[in-house]
Amino acid sequence: MLKEFKAFIMKGNVIDLAVAVIIGGAFGKIVSSLVNDILMPLIGLIIGGVDFSSLAITVGSAKVTYGTFINNIIDFIIIALVIFLMIKFFDNLKKKPAPVVAEPTTKECPHCFSTISIKATRCPNCTSELK
Repeated sequence: MLKEFKAFIMKGNVIDLAVAVIIGGAFGKIVSSLVNDILMPLIGLIIGGVDFSSLAITVGSAKVTYGTFINNIIDFIIIALVIFLMIKFFDNLKKKPAPVVAEPTTKECPHCFSTISIKATRCPNCTSELK
C-alpha cells in the first residue's frame, strides 16, 4: 500500500497540481495586496476619501464589515480576469492542426465537360472512354 501511495504521489499530475496550488496561493496574496494596499486606497481617494476596509454597519451586537467584502469581490474579479487571460494565452500557444485537404471526389469529363465521379472510366453523359 505504501508503494502504491508513493507511485500515486510521484505521478506528474499530482506534482503539477501541488505546484499550481502553491503558486496560486502566492498569487492570491499578491493580488490581495494589490487590491488592499494600492487599488482600494486610490479608489477611496477618488470617491472622496473613503477607507473601504473600515466600512461597516452594526446590527445589534454584530458588526458587518461590508468594506472587506467589497475588497474580496475586487480580489476575485482580478484573479478571475488573470486566469481567463492566461487560459486564452495558452490556448493560442497550442499548435492548431493543419487543415485537412479533402481528396477530390469528382472530375470533369474532357469531352463534354460534365462533372463525374473520379473513379469513372467512362462518362455517363457522353459515354466517352476516360483514361
